[in-house]
Amino acid sequence: MQMRWLLAVMLCAGTAILSGTASAAGDPDAGKSQSVVCAACHGQDGASPIDPSYAMLAGQNEKYLMRQLQMFQSGERYAQLMVGQLNGKSEQDLADLAAYYASLPAKVSQADSDDETLARAEAIYRGGILGKKVAACSGCHAPGGGGNAPAGFPRVGGQSAAYTINQLTAYREGQRKTDEIYGAMMRGVASRLTDTEIAELAAYLQGLY
Repeated sequence: MQMRWLLAVMLCAGTAILSGTASAAGDPDAGKSQSVVCAACHGQDGASPIDPSYAMLAGQNEKYLMRQLQMFQSGERYAQLMVGQLNGKSEQDLADLAAYYASLPAKVSQADSDDETLARAEAIYRGGILGKKVAACSGCHAPGGGGNAPAGFPRVGGQSAAYTINQLTAYREGQRKTDEIYGAMMRGVASRLTDTEIAELAAYLQGLY
């Protein structure tokens, strides 16, 4: 556990561990034609999902999107509504989809909580929780929540609170394991967060841009 926390701190200090998987260059225009089915759940603009627990894709970084699409397609990442959605799509198709959604403007949302709660969440996001060995989220996801595109760390600012709660809880419970190439960093961090801390962080991130 000590080593895992140290790894998280090292990564968040700016060490980018890059995936060795080569990806095709994406074409946003080609990706737009591939996105018709995606729009049914994620919205025509990629930022207006029909359910708040679905991800906002617009403005997400291309590398992160590509890796998630690959994992959904292979079954490495599971979401019931994604099963079969990417069947038959080539690596180029996935790259085009990632490039298209990365090219769209992210939506600005509002935090949905009181000032005291948001202040607690901001302290965790920017400074972590030293006593629980929780690394600062901002080290990897940037002070404004925009992520780190070269490293493939996702944009978290502006995501709906419901989506963020679901993902942090899934990491905490070991149901989401898409952080394996980063030494299970997200699972390590989330495992030390309470339901209340997750909910407060989610409310804060919804309004971060």
